[in-house]
Amino acid sequence: MSDLRRSIAYSAVQTYVSIGLQLVSTAVLSRILTPAQVGVFAIAAVFAALASTVRDFGIGEYLIQAKDLDTQRIRAAFLVNIVTSWSMGLAMLLLASPVGAFYRSPEITTVMQVQSVNFLLIPFGAINMAWFRRELNFRPIFFCSVASDVVSLIVAIGLGLRGLGALSLAYSSLAGVVITVVVSMALRPKEFPRWPGTKGFAEVARFGAYASGLYAIGQLGRGAPEMILGRALDITGVALFSRGGGLMQMFRMLVTRAVGPVFMPYFARADRDDGNVSRAYTHSAKLLNGVAFTIIGFLGLAAFPLIRIVYGPQWDAAVPLAQILCVAGFMEMMHTMAKEALMSSGKVKLATRLQFLQQLAQVLGLLLAIPLGLTGACWGMVASAVCTVGLSQWHMRVGAGFTVAGLWESVASSLLVALLALAPMVLVVNVMPAHPGNYIWQLLIGGSLTTLAWLAAVRATRHPLWGEVMRAANPLRTRLQARRIRDA
Repeated sequence: MSDLRRSIAYSAVQTYVSIGLQLVSTAVLSRILTPAQVGVFAIAAVFAALASTVRDFGIGEYLIQAKDLDTQRIRAAFLVNIVTSWSMGLAMLLLASPVGAFYRSPEITTVMQVQSVNFLLIPFGAINMAWFRRELNFRPIFFCSVASDVVSLIVAIGLGLRGLGALSLAYSSLAGVVITVVVSMALRPKEFPRWPGTKGFAEVARFGAYASGLYAIGQLGRGAPEMILGRALDITGVALFSRGGGLMQMFRMLVTRAVGPVFMPYFARADRDDGNVSRAYTHSAKLLNGVAFTIIGFLGLAAFPLIRIVYGPQWDAAVPLAQILCVAGFMEMMHTMAKEALMSSGKVKLATRLQFLQQLAQVLGLLLAIPLGLTGACWGMVASAVCTVGLSQWHMRVGAGFTVAGLWESVASSLLVALLALAPMVLVVNVMPAHPGNYIWQLLIGGSLTTLAWLAAVRATRHPLWGEVMRAANPLRTRLQARRIRDA
């Protein structure tokens, strides 16, 4: 458990540093770039993310879950990653012109061409980062990520101020990849394999065929709104939807990205030790949802001030979209780690089927609701999120023996904490509705009261997080007691 806490600590600090840097970048670029330029990059980024998912080919997951990992398997994984990554880079380059023509935007073509260069470099850092995760060694990941984010921030703002538009974001991503590769290679163990190898290639490829399908389907589902809206509506509509989803993206950075990378290796270790993923899943869900439910609820209630501060007044139309998407995000959190739990115990086929059905539900919900415009598309996302909970529960019961009673145990105390913690914010929103003259005060007052109410709720309900809070506060208490003894 100490390994889990230490890994979460490193991952959380790295995430919050990254959040700070990304918020600065977003706040500046949202005022420099037009909605159309943001929409261009949002569409190109969907294709890059999809290609990146296939490019990874489940290599990270293979290295994490392998029970007997040796140099031969690492070399084979490296070679598989090179083959798939360079193939996806070529695919991005070849598809750039057709995609730009489909969306009637030559700028999308240029952005995708720049993004294709990333795929030549990524394998040389990805294999190192996967090894760090397997060992629950998040210290080097911290240094890689922070260095990459700092350079990306400088490049994005610098090129944005020079008028490069969406290309400033593309070159920023490329610069971040270069830094990640360089730093990860410098920090990897001396005995770590430096070169790819062919022996064991088939074993890695078999695993990767299922894993890459799993994540490719997931990424296709996540990118479906932008891909569909970009054609059915317009580029500006894509930008508004993207900014509306920006609050949930903030949440993913605040919570999911901070602890998410830790959970799959944690589940895999639990499976290797005693074959019981269900117990580890329940414990992890309690800790994650104890924070997540409250934060998502707060993001929805404080949508206006947050969008005003981060994006600026030109994005006010995204506020109602953000609030609906927070409802969808709340539902998704109930089983957000199901695929990782199934993957960690080697049930890749089951995880792939779950991912396919989830994304099919999302696309269908979106297509059925899109005639109602952007608002309808957001409610379609909510409907698909409800379906996702049922699908995840069924697959977790089959693959990990996780019952409905177990699901209720993993979310019930966190729901109660969220209701108690958000009560002050609900009062603030009703007493002083946000407008251009008071939104900062509403955010400060509501945020402070919510934080205090959350701490009180965690303590009063005896939520497992209270023990983690007290454990984190122990060094401070020890210091204060030592100071009192010295003063006496």
